Amino acid sequence: MRSQFLTSTTALVLLLGAGQAYAGMDEAKAFLDAEIKDMSTLDRAAQEAEMQWFIDAAKPFAGMDIKVVSETITTHEYESKTLAKAFTDITGIKITHDLIGEGDVVEKLQTQMQSGENIYDAYINDSDLIGTHWRYQQARSLTDWMANDGKDVTNPNLDLADFIGTKFTTAPDGDLYQLPDQQFANLYWFRYDWFNDEKNKADFKAKYGYDLGVPVNWSAYEDIAEFFTGREIDGKKVYGHMDYGKKDPSLGWRFTDAWLSMAGNGDKGLPNGLPVDEWGIKVDEKSRPVGSCVARGGDTNGPASVYAIQKYLDWMKAYAPAAAQGMTFSESGPVPAQGEIAQQMFMYTAFTADMVKDGLPVVNEDGTPKWRFAPSPHGVYWKDGMKLGYQDVGSWTLLKSTPDDRAKAAWLYAQFVTSKTVDVKKSHVGLTLIRESTIQHKSFTDRAPKLGGLIEFYRSPARVQWSPTGTNVPDYPKLAQLWWQAIGDASSGAKTPQEAMDSLCAEQEEVLERLERAGVQGDIGPKLAEEKTLEEWNADAVAKGNLAPQLKIEPEKDKPQTINYDELVKSWSN
Repeated sequence: MRSQFLTSTTALVLLLGAGQAYAGMDEAKAFLDAEIKDMSTLDRAAQEAEMQWFIDAAKPFAGMDIKVVSETITTHEYESKTLAKAFTDITGIKITHDLIGEGDVVEKLQTQMQSGENIYDAYINDSDLIGTHWRYQQARSLTDWMANDGKDVTNPNLDLADFIGTKFTTAPDGDLYQLPDQQFANLYWFRYDWFNDEKNKADFKAKYGYDLGVPVNWSAYEDIAEFFTGREIDGKKVYGHMDYGKKDPSLGWRFTDAWLSMAGNGDKGLPNGLPVDEWGIKVDEKSRPVGSCVARGGDTNGPASVYAIQKYLDWMKAYAPAAAQGMTFSESGPVPAQGEIAQQMFMYTAFTADMVKDGLPVVNEDGTPKWRFAPSPHGVYWKDGMKLGYQDVGSWTLLKSTPDDRAKAAWLYAQFVTSKTVDVKKSHVGLTLIRESTIQHKSFTDRAPKLGGLIEFYRSPARVQWSPTGTNVPDYPKLAQLWWQAIGDASSGAKTPQEAMDSLCAEQEEVLERLERAGVQGDIGPKLAEEKTLEEWNADAVAKGNLAPQLKIEPEKDKPQTINYDELVKSWSN
């Protein structure tokens, strides 16, 4: 057995040695010729210079076998199948880029954090975990890493200022803990063709007394949903709204991905409300979570949250296809592309590539979409200065349990797949934009008419109102899993929205209390506040110039407001 092991080891060494002999500039040039061409913000000479830096920096690690992991989306499939191979060919570092479910990524990450065993050399995990990574101190501070231990493997052309998502991956201590790899927003989606149809416009104006257009608030969204539901268009009965309601883990994202912030939950502040965030979790001046329920100054079960859940339930029942109630996230995703939905309150822009395919009922013969993305409307509790929606930012994370040499090799790969050389091409494949220079690239100006407003949104000043979960959430994996069960109870009718949110905030506080008792997060972990009434906490917030928790607004309906889509886009470019 031992001699067989030695023989196979020798063969492996020879094989790896052979692989290294072929790694270098010839392979880099072949990759640039075949894959990149002019799809880069760098000219060819600068691309080659960047590749030469990777070749030189990778020499000490050539022959290593590095494992990284991400969830399965188009962008990561491109990295796993195309970019990992190119990186291996160019540097001699063998990369295995595994693709698994989003929940599985978090599970592997948790296991590595708890056991200290090095399962993966780097993770692409959501920046929603920024509060977790900062408080547990199990992830390397990239700020510290780039200045010290990882300095020799940090690309001088990385250009952190060019990344649009680093605010989301920076902790309250000012350090960067994660490097954005892909990001996408949740935006309002609507049938531009139906909204511009003269008969639809005249009928809507006659019924509601104002113009059919992009809804600025939930009151207008509700009117538009009512107007289109049951209306016949192209011989089909259509619906004014789409959503999903099955009691399933994906129901949790539907809400932690900023549904409550759109309603007006939490405080003002970008990228997240402070001191109360969109989950309803409140922190003190040291960023320690002090509560989730209104009794401790939080807002998870406050009037704005309950209103958000009630509207979700009302609209799904009245204006969405009956099947929506029993659908999960992935089942509901393709439905608008089938051509019977007039609008959807929010759609992940990661679906864009699937919504612009030739031959779909929602795509014109010339390849332009019949639909558009626009900013999401806001609820009656929302105030100017609050976030207005969610961005998913999948980001590279290096855990301290990964040996330094392995972390260095993985860090080289992370920088390769986010480099200026490859980012424009990668962004055309997955449409998950992370760099300002890519967003402004001429190729996206040319392609913009076929992407339904995606590029216009990312070039607009509005995009700063879309952000991931922030640093108030001290343990994302533990807290996020509570949401789908609580909301599922409201969705199924087992609990009222108030009862569901009461139980959710109490469960969140149980987790906060356990973390406080255990002391595992030190002096930045939870420290629960004393209990008071909603009125007392509201008065305290107002006295300090804050909002949350807000008192109930009666009636929970404001004057409906719409805006013409083309005028909105024009105002951005001005």
